Amino acid sequence: MSATAPDRMQIMTELVKETEVSLLECKVCFEKYSQKKKHRPRNLPCGHVMCLECVFSLAHPRNFRLECPFCRRACKSSETSDCLPLLHLIEILSPATNISLASRTTTGTGNEAAVSASLGLTFNLSFGGWGTLIDPTGIAMCRGSDCVVVAHDGKKRIKLFGLSGSCIQQFGERGDAGNDIKYPLDVTVTLDGHVVVTDSGDRSVKVFDFNGIGKLVIRESFCLPWGLDTTPENDVILSDPEAGALSRLTANFKKGELKKVQKIQSNLCNPREVAVSQTSGIIAVIEHLIAKGPNYSSTRVKIFSADMKLIGQMDSFGLNLVFPFKIYATAVAFDREGHIIVADAYNQVVLCLGKPEEFPVLRPIITQGLSYPVALTYTASNSLIVLDSGDHSVKVYTAS
Repeated sequence: MSATAPDRMQIMTELVKETEVSLLECKVCFEKYSQKKKHRPRNLPCGHVMCLECVFSLAHPRNFRLECPFCRRACKSSETSDCLPLLHLIEILSPATNISLASRTTTGTGNEAAVSASLGLTFNLSFGGWGTLIDPTGIAMCRGSDCVVVAHDGKKRIKLFGLSGSCIQQFGERGDAGNDIKYPLDVTVTLDGHVVVTDSGDRSVKVFDFNGIGKLVIRESFCLPWGLDTTPENDVILSDPEAGALSRLTANFKKGELKKVQKIQSNLCNPREVAVSQTSGIIAVIEHLIAKGPNYSSTRVKIFSADMKLIGQMDSFGLNLVFPFKIYATAVAFDREGHIIVADAYNQVVLCLGKPEEFPVLRPIITQGLSYPVALTYTASNSLIVLDSGDHSVKVYTAS
């Protein structure tokens, strides 16, 4: 006997529920996957999937290694990546949420524009998107040419965009040749127009000119080079989470000659993102602290003077005392006036922590329209550029 329409509807409803249970649930903690915060699905190198919170919980506190609970293959937490098929399936099964998010990220109107405008920023445009950018990890601004440089996981690892969103150059294929890049983590642009990239694939720092020609490769000096930024003296400050250190890289980039790699700060806890004020040389670094118990890890923002004296610090708990939810900092930058700006990928916001002398004075800058902000940079005209890995895009907020 054929099923009636109500019966077919019930069968379809049960199939959707079964799909949600079998595919959209972490098999370690049995929580449902989500597009935001701690339950994003993450691919392990072995092919198994678990949520981001479980990755943090299972990773060793010192070397950040974990064993897959299903096949026991070892990997590092930095080797995991977003499970895009599951994230896309979540979008399909949550059409209302998807439409709401799309309307906010593409138009930049309503509350997003109002909040940004009240603090001197207005949403301008968004460019990139899936295919143009794939799981982007780092962004930098070339002030001399108004060019936005993005590191991502596409066929060409480095892409250069104009501020209108047009791609003007791309280079760096995955491989072992001199001009190749395996797994870029961050990028900066020197004052003389060279692109510096941290490559976790071979644990190196690589320098290119704007045509993509390799000028310098440094491999021996670091355990795991991660975050990058350029100083007013045209040196590069680099974070190394495995060594727990910050280093200063001095080189003649045009000639491809390394002059010195100097460790300027040690005994840090998993330092990753780093930023340097172009006016004062003050350095901000984000430490990713070790999780205790079932909660995901917390972060700490440390501020150092140009001569590496500690000015101030604030962790997630301290910021939670002045903000209604726990902040997990995933990016840091300085604006033209020297304000410390941080992004929180889990809560999908961008915040101002004030100037170093008043740190932390917390003010929200962007509270809507972001999916998973992972990097920040500023233009010479003080426009904020946000790299949003959640929808693989670059979002520009102009100073009003």
